[in-house]
Amino acid sequence: MKPWDILRVRALDFPVEAWQWPFAEARRAEIDAHFAEKQREKPAMWNGRVLLGRNPVFDGDRLSASYFETDFASFLAWRDWGFPDPSVFNGFGMGALRCADGAFVLGEMGAHTSNAGRIYFPSGTPDLDDIRDGAVDISGSVVRELEEETGLVPGDYDSEPHWHCIYTGPALAMIRSLRVGLPGEALRERIEYNLAAQDQPELSAIHLVRGTRDLTSAMPRFVTAFIEAQLAA
Repeated sequence: MKPWDILRVRALDFPVEAWQWPFAEARRAEIDAHFAEKQREKPAMWNGRVLLGRNPVFDGDRLSASYFETDFASFLAWRDWGFPDPSVFNGFGMGALRCADGAFVLGEMGAHTSNAGRIYFPSGTPDLDDIRDGAVDISGSVVRELEEETGLVPGDYDSEPHWHCIYTGPALAMIRSLRVGLPGEALRERIEYNLAAQDQPELSAIHLVRGTRDLTSAMPRFVTAFIEAQLAA
């Protein structure tokens, strides 16, 4: 598996194991101090539980890995400090919304979030609500994040059966194409209406991408790589 390859799979196998992260244990005091500083900057940030991955293996149309539970503070420090433990990755699902007129719909993260200003498809690091029968349910995570961020529910879109997986080392983005029977402007309007009704929405703006000219540096490279491949196809 080479970084930045886009691999298509149909099956995801992510059992959750009981494993203590050596990084989180060895640098506990530093991690806590780092999180306290970040929380002073953004009081809405909270130290919940998240799920990270280890040992990814692509085998035919199946991707497998083991996941473990840790606190958000440890994840944030690992990310902010340049991913000092390369054996761990952040493996998350993304719902790539594409409209009837071909436009992709992406959201810009709000100022109160840990990814403020970044623009990408609805997604989130898996948490304990995404565990089903002892394994991480990435499909369910995408459904949940879509509803939380945009108000869209499964009846509003059609899902392709496979995943486009992009591995960067620290991140493993699992992107599922979701087709919406509305033009881009209409879907943006609908999502903005939903955001206006939320007390503290995660998203601060909705962006449409119709071509490579609409791609920006605020979009993670795995997002732009996926869109470029889709546009080329």
